[in-house]
Amino acid sequence: MSRTALAARIDAVEVAAYTIPTDAPEADGTLMWDSTTMVLVEVRSGEVCGTGWTYGPPACARVITDQLADVVLGHDALDVGAAFDGMVKAVRNAGRPGAVSYAISAVDIALWDLKARLLGLPLYRLLGAVRQEVPVYGSGGFTSYDEDQLREQLAGWVYGQHIPRVKIKVGECWGSDVGRDLERMSQARDTVGAKAELFIDANGGYHRKQAIRVIRAAADLDIKWFEEPVTSDDLEGLREIRNTVTPDVAAGEYGCDLTYFHRMCAAGAVDCLQADVSRCGGITEWLRVAALAAAHHLEISGHCAPHLHAHPAMATPNVRHLEWFHDHVRIEHMFFDGALNPQGGVLRPHPTAPGHGLCLRRDVASRYQVGSTVCRERNPR
Repeated sequence: MSRTALAARIDAVEVAAYTIPTDAPEADGTLMWDSTTMVLVEVRSGEVCGTGWTYGPPACARVITDQLADVVLGHDALDVGAAFDGMVKAVRNAGRPGAVSYAISAVDIALWDLKARLLGLPLYRLLGAVRQEVPVYGSGGFTSYDEDQLREQLAGWVYGQHIPRVKIKVGECWGSDVGRDLERMSQARDTVGAKAELFIDANGGYHRKQAIRVIRAAADLDIKWFEEPVTSDDLEGLREIRNTVTPDVAAGEYGCDLTYFHRMCAAGAVDCLQADVSRCGGITEWLRVAALAAAHHLEISGHCAPHLHAHPAMATPNVRHLEWFHDHVRIEHMFFDGALNPQGGVLRPHPTAPGHGLCLRRDVASRYQVGSTVCRERNPR
C-alpha cells in the first residue's frame, strides 16, 4: 500500500442531478413515468476521484450538499465504514428512510470506488471476490408496452444476448386488469420459449387472494418468480402468498436500513430477499443485508442499477442474481465508458480496471443536467 493512499483524505464532494427521458412511456402495476433522475456524486482525494449515484429525486442532491458533505470532508479516504456511520448519525433528525437513505447510498458507493482506485484495485477484489461472474435477468416488460414492444424486448434478451431469465410487469392499474396481465404473461412465455425462466413483478398492485388467483390461473406458464405480489409493507400477506404459491416470492427493494430487512426476513415473508444498493445505504449496508439474508438461509438479489451491484455481488456468497433493468441499463451505458455486457446471462467486471471500472462521459451527461453542480471542499489545515 502506498504512503499516498495511507494519507489520503476526502478533499471535495461534488454532486449533480440528471433527468433522462425514457425511450418510450414506461409503467408498472402502480406507477407511470416518462423520465428517470440520477443523482451523481463524485468524491475526490487529491487527483483521484470516486463516483457513485442513486436513482431518486433531485432533493437527494440537497441532502448530500447540506447534510452529508461536511461529514465526509477531511475524512480518511480508506475508512469508509466510519464515514458511513457518521452519515447515518448525522441524519437522525432528518429521518433516514427514503431520499435521505438514497443520498447516503450514493456517497457510500463513491467512497468505495475512491478507496479501490487509491489502492489500484478492482472494487470486487478489494471487497473479496467469491465468484468469477454474476447472473442477471432481463427486466422491463412494462405494462405500457404493446405486443410488438414486449416481444422485441424479450426476444432481444433471450435470443440476442442469451439471458436465460426475464421479467415483465403485471398488476396493471393496481390489479384492475387481470385479463390483460394473463394475456401478457402468456405472450411472454410464447416469446421466450419453454427453457427460459419467466418472472413477474406486480409492484404491490394485487391484494392477497387476488395474487394467489392470478398465479393459479397462470399455472401452465411455469412462473418462477413473483415479485411484490402485494405491498412490501404487508409482511403477513407476503408470507401467506409465499406459503401458498409455487413461484418464489421476492420483495425488499424499498428497504433503507438493516432493521427493515430483519423484519422482512424474520416474518418469513420472502423466498429471496431483494435489496437496492442505491437505496439501502450503499455498498456498506448492502453487504450487511446480504449477511442478514444468509443468516436466515436466504439468497439475495440486487434490485435495478446493475453496474452498482456488480462488484458487491461478486463478493457475496449468497447472491442469486442481479436485475438488468432496461431503464437503468440504458442510462448507465449512455453515461459511462466501461459499461458491462450481459452476454450469456452473466456480468464479468473488468479484472484489472480500478474501482468499479466506469468513467463518466461528461459530454453526454451534461445534456441531461438539471440545476447546477455543487461542490463542497474541505478547509486546509
